[in-house]
Amino acid sequence: MVLLYGTSSREMAWRSLEEHWDLIVVGGGITGAGILREAVRTGLRVLLLEQNDFASGTSSRSSKMVHGGLRYLNNLQFRLTWQAVHERERLLREGPGLIEPLPFLYPTYTDDKLPAWLMAFGLRLYGWIGGRWRIHEALDRDELLMMAPGLSSDRLTGGFRFCDAQTDDARLVLRVLREGVATGRAVALNYARVEGLLYGEDGLVNGVIVCDRETGRTHRARADAVINATGAWADHLRGQVGAEPHIRPLRGSHLVFPHQRFPVFQAVTFPHPEDGRPVFAFPWEGVTLFGTTDLDHDQSMDREPSITPEEVTYLLRAAEAHFPSLELKEKDVLASFSGVRPVISHRKDVAPSKESREHVLWNERGLLTVTGGKLTTFRCIALDALRALRKRLRRPVAVDDHMGALDSLPQIEEPPPGLTTSEALRLVARYGSEILDFARRLPDRERTRLGGLPIHRLELRWAAQQESVLHLDDLLLRRVRLGLLAPCGGRRFLPEIRQLVQGELGWSDAQWEQEVADYLTRWQAHYSLPEIAHPDTEHLPEGAFSAPTSFRISM
Repeated sequence: MVLLYGTSSREMAWRSLEEHWDLIVVGGGITGAGILREAVRTGLRVLLLEQNDFASGTSSRSSKMVHGGLRYLNNLQFRLTWQAVHERERLLREGPGLIEPLPFLYPTYTDDKLPAWLMAFGLRLYGWIGGRWRIHEALDRDELLMMAPGLSSDRLTGGFRFCDAQTDDARLVLRVLREGVATGRAVALNYARVEGLLYGEDGLVNGVIVCDRETGRTHRARADAVINATGAWADHLRGQVGAEPHIRPLRGSHLVFPHQRFPVFQAVTFPHPEDGRPVFAFPWEGVTLFGTTDLDHDQSMDREPSITPEEVTYLLRAAEAHFPSLELKEKDVLASFSGVRPVISHRKDVAPSKESREHVLWNERGLLTVTGGKLTTFRCIALDALRALRKRLRRPVAVDDHMGALDSLPQIEEPPPGLTTSEALRLVARYGSEILDFARRLPDRERTRLGGLPIHRLELRWAAQQESVLHLDDLLLRRVRLGLLAPCGGRRFLPEIRQLVQGELGWSDAQWEQEVADYLTRWQAHYSLPEIAHPDTEHLPEGAFSAPTSFRISM
């Protein structure tokens, strides 16, 4: 069995650094993963290096949406919207079980700054960009209140319903990586920090100095070309070639509520009552996500981002204004998460929400930096990067715009005992088709869900065995999303999780205890609320999180 590294062991993966590579990619988020996958499909041999865990930066902390960016039309970013809408449609076709349709509701009120007729025009344009004139329907007041229980009816005139999509962002990154390394032409290493660049006789970057953060050993790796795909951290590596900083890190923070406390069955989006910025609530993996903020991130990029008290207050005010009957408070929050967006700075006097989300490429002393962009457009970003490298690579690169973003999935003839066809599809879409045979060999209990969460016990064992898990937060925050879905980061499930994964990970009792302590400390510092010890959701009954996790609709 080939692990996520692309070899049968981590040690073997590190030894492979001695080989000469066609391409080295620095950064293990969706951009780096997309570049790896597209590069190996052209026949290139690729080494990917990530200083922390795969998807541990922005790519596991996004708003989980695969969308065209309706609000970008207001900023006249037509090219970005066109590209994103078409990539959204591609991903919906190719990624069932991982990318799913998400209906949106947009309520209209008598005192809205944006008149309803203008919103209707924007939605029609949004549909036309995607090749369909009508993607929305107008709703009267009563229809909207029926679809969004708890929504404020004061001055409500009606609204609109349209469609985008959602995903599990971390699992999307892992799938793209897995499909790339499965070709046998790539190696991907997490906890591999690039500490310096190497140069050829021509003065151009042709390699990296990389440190194994688990052992402290330093290695050198050479390639025809090096891509800096570190997103919001891109200026760190660019600084080593003398480039001026151009990244404006913007923080987006979200609150996570139990579904029974914030019961939405489709996304509801509306302008914040204070600044008019769009905020949204939508069902995801059995909980309700509410966000997002858009602020300059002035903290050190070496520190993991966290939501601030001011952001908590900002989001709760929006919830209070549009869902007053729910009376949502800090004690109702299940978890939080914050991500830093890699936005290209134009002028400091430009509001964060007005900055362009388009990606850029800079070639500086042979180091190609790819940054900016959106989760939805990762395939387009990767193809642009490969086109920019054609002259540096010894092997010919034939970029094909028409190839899929994801590999097709096999037909599920008969799901493993105890699993429905939709559950089996979900597992295959996230972990690959081999997980079904794995599931069939396990005891019946491991094919059941953990505490009413949309996580099967077998997922934990599979990830621990197959997916390059080095620390407990890799498993519980990214391989499965327990840390966002369960009270207190899933603390009460840890004894059972131990029985499932400790042997697979080869951890001693002492190491397990240390990993638990480190995980709970990290969760409290970066996924809870500031100065809130533990929300009162610790004792919610099992099954409190069971809400629709995907939608099959047509409009």
